[in-house]
Amino acid sequence: MRVRMTVMAGLATLAGSLGLYPLFEKASWFWAGFGAVLAVSGGGLLARRLRTPAPVGLMFGLAALLLYLNLAFAGGEAWLGVVPSPESLRHLGELADEGWRAANRYAAPVPLVPGIAMLAAAGIGLVAVLVDLLAVRLRRAAPAGLPLLAMYSVPAAIREDGVSWLAFGIGAFGFLALLMADAREQVGGWGRTVATRRRPREVPLAGAQPPPGDPADRPDASALAASGRRIAAGTVAVAVLLPAAVPGLHPRGVFGVGGGSGPGTQTVTTPDPLVSLKRELTRLDDSTVLTYRSDAPESPGYLRLYALDRFDGDRWTYSPLKSSSKDRLTGDRALPSPPGLTVAPSREVTTEVRVRPEVRNMTFLPVPYAPAKVSIKGDWRVHGPSLMIYSLRDSAGGRSYTVKSLIPQPTAGQLAASGPYPPEVVAQYTAVPKNVPPQVRKLAADVTAGSATALTQAVRLQRWFTISGGFTYDLSAPAPQHGSDLVDFLLHSKRGYCEQFAAAMALMARILGIPSRVAMGYTPGSEVKPGEWVVRSRDAHAWPELYFEGSGWVRFEPTPSGAAGQGTAAAPAYSQPAISTGGGPEEQTTQAPDPSSPDAGSTTAPAGPRHRNDEGAGGATGAQEEDDGGFPAAGWLAGILLVLMLMAVPMTMRIFTRWRRWAALAASAAGTPTPAGTSAPDPAGEAEAARRKRTPDPAGTVEPANGTRAPDPAGAAHAAWQEMRADALDHGLEWRASDSPRAAARRLGELLEMDAPSVQALTRIARAEELARYSRTRAFEPAERLRADVRTVREAFAGSVGRRTRWRARLLPPSTMAQTRTALRTAGDRALDVTARVNDLPSRLRRR
Repeated sequence: MRVRMTVMAGLATLAGSLGLYPLFEKASWFWAGFGAVLAVSGGGLLARRLRTPAPVGLMFGLAALLLYLNLAFAGGEAWLGVVPSPESLRHLGELADEGWRAANRYAAPVPLVPGIAMLAAAGIGLVAVLVDLLAVRLRRAAPAGLPLLAMYSVPAAIREDGVSWLAFGIGAFGFLALLMADAREQVGGWGRTVATRRRPREVPLAGAQPPPGDPADRPDASALAASGRRIAAGTVAVAVLLPAAVPGLHPRGVFGVGGGSGPGTQTVTTPDPLVSLKRELTRLDDSTVLTYRSDAPESPGYLRLYALDRFDGDRWTYSPLKSSSKDRLTGDRALPSPPGLTVAPSREVTTEVRVRPEVRNMTFLPVPYAPAKVSIKGDWRVHGPSLMIYSLRDSAGGRSYTVKSLIPQPTAGQLAASGPYPPEVVAQYTAVPKNVPPQVRKLAADVTAGSATALTQAVRLQRWFTISGGFTYDLSAPAPQHGSDLVDFLLHSKRGYCEQFAAAMALMARILGIPSRVAMGYTPGSEVKPGEWVVRSRDAHAWPELYFEGSGWVRFEPTPSGAAGQGTAAAPAYSQPAISTGGGPEEQTTQAPDPSSPDAGSTTAPAGPRHRNDEGAGGATGAQEEDDGGFPAAGWLAGILLVLMLMAVPMTMRIFTRWRRWAALAASAAGTPTPAGTSAPDPAGEAEAARRKRTPDPAGTVEPANGTRAPDPAGAAHAAWQEMRADALDHGLEWRASDSPRAAARRLGELLEMDAPSVQALTRIARAEELARYSRTRAFEPAERLRADVRTVREAFAGSVGRRTRWRARLLPPSTMAQTRTALRTAGDRALDVTARVNDLPSRLRRR
């Protein structure tokens, strides 16, 4: 049973599972995994106690894991609290679906909702099954480290900080202990050594032999064991200490102490803001991100998180932020004035925002541009040139804050009459890499040809993307990674989502000499009550901001909106003037609504609640989380069909075995009739045919005069006897292998209450088997009669047992189950033999 190795495999799995701690908020996930490991270890011990092959042992571990999950998470719906039932399996499926959706919604560390706890226990249990199979059953302890390493790869891929040195050290020691236990068992399997060294403290009597297992009779391996422990400890120490001591490898310094830039200026680093944009847009649950109240008389505008001011030829990002204590938001401190907003009017809007607690790692605040004052608890700071609100350590998840913003209200005339740009704005926000393809530069000039002002150029670009350019909003388009992707979007595919539209327009504006940047955040969302709005994950958005002296940074909207685009996006009124091609002042022209905008025909939003254009009036129902109802009906039907097919396998195998036995007789009897020729009859051939008709051949078959071969009588007798034996086993009747056919028939007749026809059928089958075994010259019963006798005896067996046994004989016949176990055991032995030969192949090649 290898109890010691089973215990060590379970401990190694538990030690490795400690590396999952960064993924969860609470530590109770460990105890769920602990129970899963215990269940898997028990299943493995039971499989080895029954001496099942490795594949069957794997199934034992999986079955034990299922029973544990059923008991721990669906015990109320299970039969007797343990046995899985359709209701409990359905509940487990719902928990798995809930856990999967929660894992995709939350960022690590995730809250330990029941679905996530079940997925954690199932994952640790599956690792325990693999470790038990490799290290204990197949005696391959070294490859068992691969599933253990997989548990460390999950937090390393999700969390920037990775796994602490202590958790890694515990897991490494667990794996080394497993290797040492396996090596000790392999060495101990060789038995006692021939030459022993007795200890001085023992003086054996003359002629006395040490008892078996006496310590004096064992090899002194203490020095080797001590050396192995020292090597293991040194290896783990090097693996833990060396990476921690390399400068710059850990952002927080050695063992998390130190790091950073000290009490002075610090550089703010965050992941690429555009990385999660598409994931938010394509979320199936469309979960709520935040809710807010606004006193704006119409749409409160977009909520901005980032201002991306750098384009490196491939992607947009923002310049490194240098943060100091002077940038903290304290008390009633007013924020810096919006850059460039000196002439255009602005409207003060107060917004009360509440971010959902499930939102993780939101270190930048979504606020309407331009924020003038922010009231929030915690260490939050402002970047003066861009007015981004950020934190070095806090997250906005679960927080409520109030923002007072100055919303610019420029008119088309003011934008068209804007003055020259400041030199510092031109230097930073019109820089274009040299590797921008010339096709893009030419395209920007062609689209805006004939424009007299920067506003006209911007409006032409926006209308080209939304109306005349032939672009299509498509969330399935890949995110741009290289400059060639931008060229393909502009000149060939013309399919993309907000990131491509915003990045392309901002770049083309810079090519034309207009200062621009890419903003990222959320559209206004959906208004559910007067003044109350809900922002969901699919409201994530990117848009270009262009600079006009006197108005500052103003928003444009090149992304198609409505049902065929970004649902809640809307082009601002100042970006929809009629375009004059004669070069005159645009401020004297009349305004023409943009047909692509939801606000077409009016410069103000209509009164009443507003909703997502792609959801209809009933799309927004408040800040409630939506539920998709778990698995679809088609999935449940497919699962039920699969279960029914698996349950029908034993019955199908029994029917196939019965058919194969009788079909083999028919195949052996198949022959070709003598062809009717026109030649003269052969007297010698006719005499031989007459002789063969009268005399049985040595195989017991008789060939009739018409040239066809009759079924083998002995084969028919054996087939009938085997069928009757299988039927007896299926119906739970005792069958003694030592009984002769006559004795077996007599005992079954006495045991069961059978009528006269059934007794006669049983007697004929037994007599035919005796003749087939001991005499091949007597007359046999015809094969069809024996087949009918088998059916009669089977019906007698079924009528003599209870209903439960009768149904078991039909659905789960024991004869087939025994046959399946034998086949699995044989297959497992062959697989082990092949594995051993593959392992020995290198040594055989070296010997050659």
